[in-house]
Amino acid sequence: MGKQDKNITAMRNNPRDWRIEQIESVAEHAGLKVRKNGGSHVVIQRDGCPLEVCVPARKPIKAVYVVQLLALIDWSPE
Repeated sequence: MGKQDKNITAMRNNPRDWRIEQIESVAEHAGLKVRKNGGSHVVIQRDGCPLEVCVPARKPIKAVYVVQLLALIDWSPE
């Protein structure tokens, strides 16, 4: 199990106290698109998925955004 897989497991167990750099790294590892337009938010998307996560790039990252990221990682086009 790689570092990012361990981070995903840790996020599932405790969605609190994550940094934006960790969120971006996990999203890129999962094959998601990460957009940073120079503003105060990072937008994470998946091709063909109607969901997207807009995460404020401030500390601390609230648990609701981590839960949304995990839902986006688990999404399948069925």
